[in-house]
Amino acid sequence: MASKSLSKRPSPDFSKLALESIAVRAGTKRSQEYQEHSEALYLTSSFCFDSAEEAEKGFANAETGFIYSRFTNPTVSMFQDRLAALEGGEACIATASGMAAIMTTAMAHLKAGDHVVCSRSVFGATIQLFTSILGRFGITTSYVDLSDSKAWQTAVQPNTRMFYLETPSNPLTEIADIKAISKIAKKANALFVVDNCFCTPALQRPLELGADVVIHSATKYLDGQGRVLGGAIVGKKSFVTDKVFPFVRTAGPTLSAFNAWVFLKGLETLDLRMKQQSSNALALAQWLEKQTGVERVYHPGLKSHPQHALAKRQQKAGGAILSFTLKGGKKAAFKLIDQTRLCSITANLGDTRTTITHPASTTHCRVSPEARKAAGITDGLVRIAVGLENVEDLINDLRGGFKK
Repeated sequence: MASKSLSKRPSPDFSKLALESIAVRAGTKRSQEYQEHSEALYLTSSFCFDSAEEAEKGFANAETGFIYSRFTNPTVSMFQDRLAALEGGEACIATASGMAAIMTTAMAHLKAGDHVVCSRSVFGATIQLFTSILGRFGITTSYVDLSDSKAWQTAVQPNTRMFYLETPSNPLTEIADIKAISKIAKKANALFVVDNCFCTPALQRPLELGADVVIHSATKYLDGQGRVLGGAIVGKKSFVTDKVFPFVRTAGPTLSAFNAWVFLKGLETLDLRMKQQSSNALALAQWLEKQTGVERVYHPGLKSHPQHALAKRQQKAGGAILSFTLKGGKKAAFKLIDQTRLCSITANLGDTRTTITHPASTTHCRVSPEARKAAGITDGLVRIAVGLENVEDLINDLRGGFKK
């Protein structure tokens, strides 16, 4: 979707480079006049033409140039190209938020009368989107256990048009067998969409495992420092360019140029951050398993995790998210959270700063108690998104709560 680079020097062959190099270099385009080293920030609502004829051609081929920043902007285009390269996709469209990316994908692909099969273990707002909003327009959704491949097959109906899941899930870090579910989706002729927010391409590449589309809340680990909102959709050009782009052009769930520029900076350190935060999370999870007040710990890197072997096959590491159930229920969870001093009490995740939250009363508070119970989100569950602090400092921050 970006215009051709104005630089005469040939670009490297990114297909032959490692992910770390792609995260720093892919997508960068320099202006002819200044040849800036860092990505330029194009804060402009529109772009000019040299003639009326050129404007006519531009509007007729909007996906190939820059016209109006609601749907084409150079800084946003650089972010899209870099993320597509990292995920191994042909094209990418960026959106104003992760939820906007999910909505855009659904609206670009589904119509009244269609059916969606979705994991029960997804972000609470995602359930609200499929059930409460898309449901009003005649799109139905069946919810299944994420890790039960047979359940996905059983849920298929003649009008099933989309499979949707997060892996690892939020907040129990359940792992879906992407390869197995992709075969079921293809047989059903359903678009297979995987939310890769928790792992990012640094740890997992769903397109290589059979997914058709990858969704991101770029707000999380792609930024990595909790600064701005954004989302992204990655997949084949036939879907992203031909179906998603026309919807974004008309409906306008647009990523701002400034936010795209922040994401470009975030991607440069993505691999380093994900490796260290995953290592910190595993060490913290192993410590939590030894605490007498803890009923169960959920982290894919633990041998006790039911999908540990699967996680090792399709992920490079367990990720930075962990959750655990306290024996004392909600009262114990609130006491533990309230006594922390280093962890930030906020529902956001993906930050360099460790965050702690009570999912049942925050991220999943709009989900019915019955649905929460079915998804395993109990009142005693606490979620921690582990950051880059010293892991011993994090352990000491929690230790006081267990002593009390």
